[in-house]
Amino acid sequence: MSNLERSDSQNYVNDQLTPPLNHPAGEFWVKFWGVRGLIPTPNSHTCRYGSNTACVEIYVGGKRLIFDGGTGLRILGKTWQQQQVLEAHLFFTNSQSNRIQGFPFFAPAFVTDNCFHIYGTAASNGASIKQCLCDQMLQPHFPYPLQMMQSELLFYNMTPGNAVELGEVKITTALINKTQRSIGYRINWANHSIAYATDLHNSLDIEEQNQILPIIQGVDLLVTNATYTPPTNKNHEYAELLWKTPVDLAQSANVKKLVISHHHPDDDDYFLDKIQDEVKSAFPNVLLACEGMVLSVGDR
Repeated sequence: MSNLERSDSQNYVNDQLTPPLNHPAGEFWVKFWGVRGLIPTPNSHTCRYGSNTACVEIYVGGKRLIFDGGTGLRILGKTWQQQQVLEAHLFFTNSQSNRIQGFPFFAPAFVTDNCFHIYGTAASNGASIKQCLCDQMLQPHFPYPLQMMQSELLFYNMTPGNAVELGEVKITTALINKTQRSIGYRINWANHSIAYATDLHNSLDIEEQNQILPIIQGVDLLVTNATYTPPTNKNHEYAELLWKTPVDLAQSANVKKLVISHHHPDDDDYFLDKIQDEVKSAFPNVLLACEGMVLSVGDR
């Protein structure tokens, strides 16, 4: 690990893990456990794309990585409970509720002998990722404090530009949204790469584009978001405005495949079908993320 400040004094350990029992073919893949932004939206009109907030699992080079801990993290945790000893790395893009609200319900964190490395940047009020996770588990918000988690939790304070090296896997970072203090991640392994940058906003200026482009340049897979219009002005007649920013960036950076996630709570399955058809006309190799979707990023 380099350019990274540890918030505790324990030694860092490179983990080498066996693949999950149900992993797909290949040593580099991504699975979507939560694809909504802002708030969970369970109802009959969101069942095909999914209703849980942000959580993405990446298995790469023998390492388990998780990006964001929305309510999808609870579902991921249930599938991991059957495995005896776990070690994984959990990366947060920011500390807003939709990125951290699943963490108190992440069952493997309550199991002794498990170990989780937790990375995040300071919130807009200066609070560390550890403080933000602790605060949401205090009364009256939650009945059990973070200290009830019996696994080993190792926290790392990150700033944009930090890099993390886990054996042959390298994770680099960049500032994506300065208002929300959000960071994006690029995961490199064996000449393959994924970028996870999910806080894009409309009308990126040149400085913002120059910050984002290095971590998405030429990636095999870019996971990003459609941009939201203000809630009082949301009008589906202007659907193109929602996906123009991610498509423009993907084209500028020669991205091979684009996945749009973090769907707005008001966007039902039928509207998202329409969006996917429209986006394909501008960027053919694109998918809208849905819960349970697994994509392989290539083999050695």
